[in-house]
Amino acid sequence: MALRLMQVVVPADEKDKLHSLIRGESRIESWDQTIDEKRYKLSILLAVDDSEHLITKLEHHFSNTGTFRIVLYPVEATIPRPDAPDLERERGTAKENAKKEGKGRISREELYHDLVDSTRLSWVFIILMLSSTIVAATGLLRNSEAIIIGSMVIAPLLGPNVALSLATTLADFHLAKNALKVTFAGIGISLLFAISLGILLEIDPSAPQIATRTEPNLGDIGLSLASGIAGALAFTTGVASALVGVMVAVALLPPLVVLGMLIGAGYWDAATGALFLLFINIICINLSGVLTFVVQGIKPASWDKEGQARNTSRAAISVWIFLLLILIFALYYSHLNFDFL
Repeated sequence: MALRLMQVVVPADEKDKLHSLIRGESRIESWDQTIDEKRYKLSILLAVDDSEHLITKLEHHFSNTGTFRIVLYPVEATIPRPDAPDLERERGTAKENAKKEGKGRISREELYHDLVDSTRLSWVFIILMLSSTIVAATGLLRNSEAIIIGSMVIAPLLGPNVALSLATTLADFHLAKNALKVTFAGIGISLLFAISLGILLEIDPSAPQIATRTEPNLGDIGLSLASGIAGALAFTTGVASALVGVMVAVALLPPLVVLGMLIGAGYWDAATGALFLLFINIICINLSGVLTFVVQGIKPASWDKEGQARNTSRAAISVWIFLLLILIFALYYSHLNFDFL
């Protein structure tokens, strides 16, 4: 059972209200401390999937107070171990617990802070994109799957794509703008560098690792949809994101590098297939990411933004599906290889 330590700071004269609000809420243990004459702190040890409901509740009541703050820490271990049966009985005492948001995942705030850093364009991001492009190009030219997989581990493509899905789900246009900026910057950096490699190096479009990225099929759609789901779940459930990042990179980085090298070498027909594959993967990853967040019940903290977030999510899902159908029909009628596998 994943645990969190939540520290809540409120005005000292609001401590009775704080204790009244958390009464009946699921928690393992709590400790209080008077910081000074103006501030009171309550530390709460609780299960990770109980944190979002409590954060939302406390923020609603105390957000306008000057000293209010919530700090959330991941807990590696606690001794003595929490008694799971007793905790489950305590959860059953609160009527709303069966309908709580956040069950089976981390809180919305924790998820947001995990992703916001990935939407900052930095020199580290640029170097990682260049490095992953070099490694991917080497693997493609040498027909080495092991080297290509290594490039996927390096590529920092997971965070910005998941952040875009989260921004869509929350109708957070500032986060969406930053996520799009970093995503397009990463694609542009890799594409331009791959084009330069295509100009300088001898490219064989019939090489197996290159040819497979120029012939999209329905299996690629399934792969990219699974990648988007895995990417979203990696952040919401604590799955090792480095491993899941490989799934997202396998859908984005190799076709992107193939596209650039083929353009640089002047193989325009083959490059068209790689471009279709790249578009399919981008659409499917974001479509499945938004769907995953919606199914998990991720929504804005304030009630007045929930309607806007629902409309934004529905519009985004409709647009992604429409674009995907257009690409599928375009592939079918362009006489490209569009078999199931």
